[in-house]
Amino acid sequence: MGGSVSCCISPGESPKIRRRQVELDECPITTTTEDVSEDTGTYLQHISDRELPDELAHVENPSDHPRASTLFLNKSQTDVREKRKSNYMNHTSPGPLTKKYSSCSTIFLDDSTVSQPNLKSTIKCVALAIYYHIKNRDSNRSLDIFDEKKHPLSKEKVPDDYSVVDPEHKLIYRFIRTLFSSAQLTAECAIVTLVYLERLLTYAEMDICPCNWKRIVLGAILLASKVWDDQAVWNVDYCQILKDITVEDMNEMERHFLELLQFNINVPASVYAKYYFDLRSLADDNNLNFPLEPLSNKRAQKLEAISRLCEDKYKDLSKSAMRKSVSADNLVGVRNSQAVLS
Repeated sequence: MGGSVSCCISPGESPKIRRRQVELDECPITTTTEDVSEDTGTYLQHISDRELPDELAHVENPSDHPRASTLFLNKSQTDVREKRKSNYMNHTSPGPLTKKYSSCSTIFLDDSTVSQPNLKSTIKCVALAIYYHIKNRDSNRSLDIFDEKKHPLSKEKVPDDYSVVDPEHKLIYRFIRTLFSSAQLTAECAIVTLVYLERLLTYAEMDICPCNWKRIVLGAILLASKVWDDQAVWNVDYCQILKDITVEDMNEMERHFLELLQFNINVPASVYAKYYFDLRSLADDNNLNFPLEPLSNKRAQKLEAISRLCEDKYKDLSKSAMRKSVSADNLVGVRNSQAVLS
């Protein structure tokens, strides 16, 4: 209870620490004679020397940094390229054009924005992202706490081939939709769920596969609902949705999930926006169209009002920035030099 702080590292430290040590070994810190203190004889590291390069520190953490590419989009590109190549070689059409296009008289807009995504379409995209994670996984690395046979979600017998057969996109969608519908969760929570899922796979160095996908998704939804929603769903509420699971099992899974995330539940706005737009790209690549509606007069007026509000806000910010720059110039004095024309 005092003011002392102690820190210890066990022999079985997190793989994240070992990975960081490898990165530090690959990027040795260099010092110059200018860094040496005259009083103590020791050198003072600059903060830029102590930190890892930005592209190296976040190369494996797309859920932490907005410029790192999302895992699900990378895994889906293989199938998308093969599908396009097959259509080109066989001279087959990608299918009937179901997407609506704007004309001179009608403008079509979808009701999904980064701040208010469409719930049904977002859940479909998140389920598709998980489907590609499972289908194009590198291996079958897993943990016992997420194994469905060791910790079943229902009393029904788990099939013998539960760890071999990949689930279909519709099965994953129905599982997520049931949880979101029963718990009344929002579309933003679905995006945060995917962020936590990919953060778990990166931090714990594991794969989502047929034997663990349900419990991993359930743990990510459980955590996202508590972090994102103001009125979080309790663990006992999920036990009412999944009748055969116990509260103790839910608590244990949540505790392991947080430990594997190293208690990093922060989702920056830039990372959230990246996942939203990557999900939209995934939808376009797989012909999952967001619902489009004609632009009505009422909605056009609403969009115009929002646009004016944002425009006024940016004008105020630019004016305040100009005032700050002028005040800084006044400290030195503004001098006008005469131009000489020859």
